[in-house]
Amino acid sequence: MKRKKIAFVIAGLLILASAGIYFYYGFLFKEARNIASEMPDFSITATKLLEEYNSDPKKADALYLNKTIEITGIVTKETDAVITLENTVFCLFTQQIKEKHLHQKVTLKGKCIGYDELFQEVKLDQCTINKPNN
Repeated sequence: MKRKKIAFVIAGLLILASAGIYFYYGFLFKEARNIASEMPDFSITATKLLEEYNSDPKKADALYLNKTIEITGIVTKETDAVITLENTVFCLFTQQIKEKHLHQKVTLKGKCIGYDELFQEVKLDQCTINKPNN
């Protein structure tokens, strides 16, 4: 009788562990999107994007939030892994930027993560430079 109870407890624990693993990998764990390989949902200028967020933030979020955006503008600030376009769009790169683009017109692609009211900037993540426009 005692062996049946132990076998029942072990079987229950295995089923519970299997269900937990299935739930984690099936629903919670999602691989990161590869924004560099995605086609952009929108192509827009940096100033136009900020205008849309300033005029109606909820509508802009509904359009752009978590979407892949191709954005064009002049680089006004640049660090190792960040480019700011037109002083309005903050673009975070996944790795260091090798070439300098300060005061050049560039087109880049990234995932829109929203509007930062404190800094009055639209934020993009996982950015890549598509092409310098000079």
